[in-house]
Amino acid sequence: MSYEIIPVTPFAQNATLVWCNETKEAAIIDAGGEVDRLLAAVKQHGLKLTKILLTHGHIDHAGGAADLHQQTGVPVIGPHQDDRFWLDGLGQQSRMFSFPDAKPVTPDQWLQDGDEIQLGKSTLQVLHCPGHTPGHVVFYDAENQIAQVGDVLFAGSIGRTDFPKSNHQDLLDSIRNKLFPLGDEVRFIPGHGPMSTFGEEKHSNPFVGSTQFG
Repeated sequence: MSYEIIPVTPFAQNATLVWCNETKEAAIIDAGGEVDRLLAAVKQHGLKLTKILLTHGHIDHAGGAADLHQQTGVPVIGPHQDDRFWLDGLGQQSRMFSFPDAKPVTPDQWLQDGDEIQLGKSTLQVLHCPGHTPGHVVFYDAENQIAQVGDVLFAGSIGRTDFPKSNHQDLLDSIRNKLFPLGDEVRFIPGHGPMSTFGEEKHSNPFVGSTQFG
C-alpha cells in the first residue's frame, strides 16, 4: 500500500490518500476540506477512489466528506458511531471555526474495534481509540507497519481532551493499550504535523512516554 499526505484546511490537517499498488483502488482518509485538491491527487496517480474513511468527526477531518461523497458517489466509512453527534453538527462546527460551510454526513458504515477495511488487495485494521473524541478510530496497515492515528497521538504530543465527551484517561489508555503494543517500529501519520514512530513516542513523548508510566 502506498500513500500521499495532503495537508488541508487552515488547520493543516493531514488528509491521506492511500491505495493498493496492484489494483489502484484508493481511499481518502480524513477529507477535511479542499476536495478539489484531493480529487486532483487521485487523478494524478491514476487511481480509482472507492472509499472515504474518517477517523473522527471534527470539522478539519470530516468537513469535506459530504461534498466528496456527493461528487464521487463513493461510500463514507467510519468513525465509530459514538461520534455521530460530531458529524451531525458539522455545519455548526464550520461556522464556529470560520470554515467553508460543511454539510452533516451520515456514514454508509460505522466502524467497530476489530473491523477490517479492504482496499484492493490491501487491508486496514480498525482500532477504536476513544479519548480525543468518543468514537475515534485508527487505521493500521500491518503489512507496511503504518498507522493513521488522526488526533490520538502526535510527534511529541497527544490529542486534546477539552471537547464535549472527550476523556483524558481514555486517550492515555488508547495510546498505551492499543497503539504502543503494535510495536516500536510502527510509523504513524498523525492528524497534524510530522510522522513519527510509536517507539520514539513511547520513550520520549512528555505526555505519554516512559517517564509517565507508573
